[in-house]
Amino acid sequence: MIGGDQPALPLVLLVEDDHQDAFIVRELLEDSGLAVRLEWARSLDDARRALARERAQCVLLDLGLPDARDLSALAVVREASGDAPVVVLTGLAEEQAGLAAVTAGAQDYLVKGRVEAEWLGRTLRYAMQRKQAEQAAVALHAERIRAEENARLERGLLPRPLLQQMPIEVATRYRASRVSGTLGGDFFDVVEGDDKVVHAVIGDVCGHGPDEAALGVCLRIAWRTLVLSGVTGTDLLRQLERILRAERGGDETFVTMSTLALEPDQRTVRVWRAGHPGLLVHSGSGVTWAEPGQGPALGLPIEAEWDPAELELPAGGGLTLFTDGLFERRLPGDGRRMLGEEGLLAVAREHAHLSGEAFVDALLAGTERATAPDASADDVAVVHLRWREEP
Repeated sequence: MIGGDQPALPLVLLVEDDHQDAFIVRELLEDSGLAVRLEWARSLDDARRALARERAQCVLLDLGLPDARDLSALAVVREASGDAPVVVLTGLAEEQAGLAAVTAGAQDYLVKGRVEAEWLGRTLRYAMQRKQAEQAAVALHAERIRAEENARLERGLLPRPLLQQMPIEVATRYRASRVSGTLGGDFFDVVEGDDKVVHAVIGDVCGHGPDEAALGVCLRIAWRTLVLSGVTGTDLLRQLERILRAERGGDETFVTMSTLALEPDQRTVRVWRAGHPGLLVHSGSGVTWAEPGQGPALGLPIEAEWDPAELELPAGGGLTLFTDGLFERRLPGDGRRMLGEEGLLAVAREHAHLSGEAFVDALLAGTERATAPDASADDVAVVHLRWREEP
C-alpha cells in the first residue's frame, strides 16, 4: 500500500499476474511521490472482486493476463470499474496493442521496461484528471439538456393567458419540486372565449418527473383547444379524461383538476372540481376558503360525474387557485404536522390587502416562512384572478 493506510487517498488497482512486474510497479509508484493506495489483483476474477468491494480511482491493467484474450480484459475491467480511468500495460513488442486499447476506451498505455517513476506518476495523475474533466463535461452537458428540456416543458405547462377585452387581472407562479428541480405535472391556463367568458384551469398529474410533465402539457393544450372550440364544463372533463386514459403510461396515473368559467357579469363563477383542493375567494380586503361541488379525480376506475357549482363574487372580487404543494408542507418541530388548509388560509388573510402578483408572491413567501425546510416539497402552481374595478 502506497502512502499508508489512509482511506482518503485515491485507490489504484493493479491487475497483473507477474509477481516481478507487480513489485516493479509498486517500487516505481513509491519513488514517483504520487499519494495513492495500491491494491494488487493477480487475475481478472480477482480484479472483479476487488472492484466490487471498493471503487477504484484508477486501474493499471496488464493486457497479457492468462484469463483474458486480446482486449477482452479491458472491456471487463471498464464495465466493473464504472467510471474509473484505465491505463494499460503492454510488453516491449506489444505497443500496437496499447494503441488499440486507447482506441477501445483506455485513458493511456505504458510499455513495460520503458517506464520511469516520474513518468508513471504523471501518467496516472493525468489519467485521473482527464477522467474527472470528462465527467464534469458530461455532467455539464446533462445539466444543459435538462435546462433546455425544462424550458420546453415550461412553455407547454405555463402558457401566457389568452385574454381579449375583459378587465381581469391574472397573476401566475410555478415552483418546481425540490427533489429534482425538474418541472412536474402541475399545469394551468387562462383563456377568454368569444362570448367574453373567462375560463381558467389548474391541474396536477400525480407523480413527479418528465413523463408527468409531458402529460400535463398534453392535458393543458387539450383543455385550451376544447375550451376555444366551445366545449366546457362536464363535457370538457369527460373529453380530458378520455385523453388522459389514452396518453398516460399506466392505469395508476390520475389527475386532479379545477376548471372555472367567470361570466361577463363579473360576479358569477361556475366551478367544476375533479378531486382538486378548494380555492381562495377574495372580497375587498378579505379572503375566505371555498369548497364548491366536488367530483372524483380524472382517470380513476369509476363512473364519474362532475356537477357545476356556482359562486357569487362581490364587485372587484377574485379567486386564487393552487395545487396541493402549497399547503401540504410540514410545520417546524416534529415534522408530523402540516400547514394544511387552515394554515394556508391564515397566511392568505395576512396578505389579503394585496392583489395580483404582489399577493401571489406574498402567499408563496408566507408559506415558506411558516413551514420547515423540506427537501421533498412538492411542485406548486398558483393562479390568481381578480376583476378590475372600473372607475
